[in-house]
Amino acid sequence: MQSQLKLIWFVTLGIAVVAAASILTLAPFLNDIAFKPDEGFNWYFWKRPDPNIWSRLSVWGSYVLHQLFIWGIIVWVKTHRDKVKNRNFMHPINWICLAGTAFFVTLHYLQTKYFYDGLGQDLPVITSQASVIILLVIVLLMEAPRRGLFFGSGKNLFSSIRPILIGYHGYYFAWAITFTYWYHPMETTYGHIVGFLYTFLLFIQASFVFTRVHSNRFWTFFLEISVLIHGVIVAVIAGQEFWAMFAFGFLFLVVVTQMHGLGLHRIWKWTIASASVATTMLVYSERGWEKINEIFRIPIIDYALVFLLGGILILSKRIFRYTNSKKN
Repeated sequence: MQSQLKLIWFVTLGIAVVAAASILTLAPFLNDIAFKPDEGFNWYFWKRPDPNIWSRLSVWGSYVLHQLFIWGIIVWVKTHRDKVKNRNFMHPINWICLAGTAFFVTLHYLQTKYFYDGLGQDLPVITSQASVIILLVIVLLMEAPRRGLFFGSGKNLFSSIRPILIGYHGYYFAWAITFTYWYHPMETTYGHIVGFLYTFLLFIQASFVFTRVHSNRFWTFFLEISVLIHGVIVAVIAGQEFWAMFAFGFLFLVVVTQMHGLGLHRIWKWTIASASVATTMLVYSERGWEKINEIFRIPIIDYALVFLLGGILILSKRIFRYTNSKKN
């Protein structure tokens, strides 16, 4: 990356950290909210207890406006692809996207301050979680032809659908990130703040589309594994015992799949794998070996969804080709 582009990138990262920390200034306005009792599975706790038409319009209107903005950016970029791809400098559309992100961060701050409502008021928490899970699965599919699925192998399994995923993943990613962003009010718990910081970073990734930043493999690797950091922090802060499921479940994906796209020397791969296994053994010697099955839950779900979604796309592509050949 050219130094100017790298500098802009680092500055935006710094601004994202400041913006996330600034959420704490909302505390005086939120202290008096009396939340309803937690109703268990699929219940989102941080909901306004007395929603009205204005609180709902504030969040749904903001979400729709944000969604249309970012989809509009994608349409423009795809239409003018030859003018903006693979650059070491910022195009005006990148600046527009960054400015739009700053606007919608400010809007969400004000919307939380005056209305304290989110899409979670009307939708179960599984909708937000599922949108992120599918996003991570699409990344595994999209990156498989480059890094494989299992210790560098399996690169040919989904190579035929990679052009489809590269061409259209932006629409789904933009929806999943924007939907999750407006699902939550800007609550001042550390779990929420870390989550919003992660979301800001994903918006930054989108804003640098078709620059060297967007395709930098170490940066995209960091974004991909940040779900591990976020999941563990949220679970620990909430006092939930299954923090280890997030920690070692996502670490399993790092060792088996994700680190093999970084071009690391074999020694480094063995070092990371050995350290991961040693840490896992140490933790479960304390937690109890009967719980070790929890480290396989996330990988089993993710790999199952990879083959399910990948299989559906491959089958759909073949049906489409067959139908077109019959017409011709």
